[in-house]
Amino acid sequence: MSGHSKWHNIQARKGKSDAQRGKIFTKIGREIAVIVKAGGSDPVSNPKLRDVIAKAKQNNMPNDSIERSIKKAAGELSGVNYESCTYEGYGTGGSAVIVECLTDNKNRTAGDVRHAFDKFGGSLGATGCVSYLFNRKGIVEISLEGKDVDTLMMDALESGAVDVVDYEDYCEVVTEQNEHNNVADAMKAKGYEVISAETRLVPDSYVDLDEDKLTKFNRMIDMLEDLDDVQEVYHNVNMPDEE
Repeated sequence: MSGHSKWHNIQARKGKSDAQRGKIFTKIGREIAVIVKAGGSDPVSNPKLRDVIAKAKQNNMPNDSIERSIKKAAGELSGVNYESCTYEGYGTGGSAVIVECLTDNKNRTAGDVRHAFDKFGGSLGATGCVSYLFNRKGIVEISLEGKDVDTLMMDALESGAVDVVDYEDYCEVVTEQNEHNNVADAMKAKGYEVISAETRLVPDSYVDLDEDKLTKFNRMIDMLEDLDDVQEVYHNVNMPDEE
């Protein structure tokens, strides 16, 4: 397995301005709200909440902000009700894009997402138009600092991983959809530092774009990710500067 890794996005986000970090915290707060309402406020019995708390911490979200988001969702504080919606479409060069959102106004969100696609030569499609090109997998990112990559790969496979990708300073361990927490716990028990553990949509294959199309595509992705209602953007474009 190869191609675009989101860890590079996370690293870039950590260096952004306070205003941009605030926007990330807002997105994570929305995700916490939906997950708590669906599965409860205890991360022990709600593994999705455990995942998003880990994501919040790796993005340096303050603990009191995390707790406040959980309390709002649990009804202890007043809050807004969000619902999830997913959009699929095509970027330049026939690339496939999936946009996952949490919103309190679907009409606004649909218009904003469509505008981003249209502005940069893409087109919003019908539900299912590109999702068949992706599979949801567990992704566990593990630091390689002080570790031997070959040993890590063997330990990961023994722990239930289905694939491992070496990114020099860390490894991306791929699992089946619901096994990422089990594999993460097993790797922690073996003495590894787990950077993150979550599920993501992973494309079956990747496409290459020429420089002009790649520039336009990246501008579209940036615009989508900057929308308040957008939680995740998945695509199947190789990012040569991130590999």
